[in-house]
Amino acid sequence: MLAISAVSLSPTNPLEGLEIADRPEPVPHDDWVPIRMRATTLNHHDLWSLKGVGLRDEQLPRILGCDGAGVDPQGNEVIIAPVITRPGWRLDETLDPKRSLFSEVVDGTFAELVLVPRANLVPKPAGWSWETAAVASLTWLTAYRMLFTQSGLRPGELVLVQGAGGGVNSACVQLARAVGVRVWVTSRDAGRRDRALELGAEQVFESGARLPEKVDAVIDNVGAATWSHSINVLRPGGILVTCGATSGDAPTRAELSKIFFRELRIQGSTAGTRSELQSVVALAQAAGIQPLIDTVLPLADARRGFARLAAGEVFGKIVFTS
Repeated sequence: MLAISAVSLSPTNPLEGLEIADRPEPVPHDDWVPIRMRATTLNHHDLWSLKGVGLRDEQLPRILGCDGAGVDPQGNEVIIAPVITRPGWRLDETLDPKRSLFSEVVDGTFAELVLVPRANLVPKPAGWSWETAAVASLTWLTAYRMLFTQSGLRPGELVLVQGAGGGVNSACVQLARAVGVRVWVTSRDAGRRDRALELGAEQVFESGARLPEKVDAVIDNVGAATWSHSINVLRPGGILVTCGATSGDAPTRAELSKIFFRELRIQGSTAGTRSELQSVVALAQAAGIQPLIDTVLPLADARRGFARLAAGEVFGKIVFTS
């Protein structure tokens, strides 16, 4: 079967370790079933893996990919919930100390055939495209958990999304607007700000700009470059939800005095649960939301997608099909 794997790791030249080649088909075991993949999406997680974040040399080669959708052995069309827990874990999957995402401990989803725990399969809506289902698997799931489970935003409240263009950020704009949450977006790029308005953002601003009013919540996966701004724009009692740090995890200032004096909350968020995946699928169906797709590529041409992501040229999601 064709698969996309990490065969070496490099923090400075990650694409050097990317291999697109035939790999042996996986053998089903226990409650893990083979899924014939139809679509999967490229995430920053995959690029970080090639840089050696979360992967070690002794784990190579490792098939990359965290999400996707496909067909099970009975012919059912399914979406893959991305968080893998220990057998018998019954609480929030993201809180299992031993939990992982696909490609971290087991092979990932960038392959024609993938082994998935039976419990991680969620029915795909019949009317959805494979690309839409793949985006829901991790990107919409991550956005949903950040917006609603972690921040607790309610209709009429105001959220700032730091950065326009990323898959999670564009999903946050779409999902928040679908339930009546006001959305502001920042970006360094005027063209991306315009596209955020097209997606439904109420207002857009240059990165680091002074805002007309304080916000109830900030969605931030940029990290060091936006940390102080995210703290400064929150109203007293507001919440900053972070799911990543693409600009690094060591901001110049921790802003501790502002955090405790204004009683701000900092909340981490990683992926989401199977029940949240079902909820975001239902919300997207009801709202008629379509994901923002940057590029659709066959697995064999995946290197081009990785190069676009590494160069920061992506607006929306890159989808691989098989």
